[in-house]
Amino acid sequence: MSRIGKMPIAVPADCQVAIDGKNIKVKGPKGELSMTVHNLVSITLEDGVVHVHCENDSKEANALHGLTRALVHNMVVGVHEGFKKELEVNGVGYRAAKSGNSLVLNVGYSHQVTVNEIPGISIDVPAPNRIIISGPDRQAVGQFAAEVREIRPPEPYKGKGIKYVDETIIRKVGKAGGKK
Repeated sequence: MSRIGKMPIAVPADCQVAIDGKNIKVKGPKGELSMTVHNLVSITLEDGVVHVHCENDSKEANALHGLTRALVHNMVVGVHEGFKKELEVNGVGYRAAKSGNSLVLNVGYSHQVTVNEIPGISIDVPAPNRIIISGPDRQAVGQFAAEVREIRPPEPYKGKGIKYVDETIIRKVGKAGGKK
């Protein structure tokens, strides 16, 4: 059995979990998420606690046991608290702005780059060099943040570009001096 898969998942009071065979639906103040679990794994709800069980002791079932538990836990945390990623825009003249449901980026191209919000994800721009992406689905928030970062990833010489707030850019030394 998986060590992670054995751990129970406590459901907060303001969240509701509905299990229908292999489907699980979690509803809370931040939204609603649903998932279908694999046939090698089963889920039960007892007294506000979700348990994930293996159907057999195969290697694949063990791996799916831990994975399923982690995914269900992320669903519960997501609808209760939500997830967020913070991005930072570095560079002279580089800035971000919110226009309606779109994120408008000026990041050194000859044109502005516009990124539209997707359902379930919200974009906030508290400052011209800071972007906050939030939502209940951890995978969707991380994927959207990665796509925004990919528009202009940070470069190693001057550190210009879009990076995560907690990311460290390893800087390279530029060209060595001229003639001797």
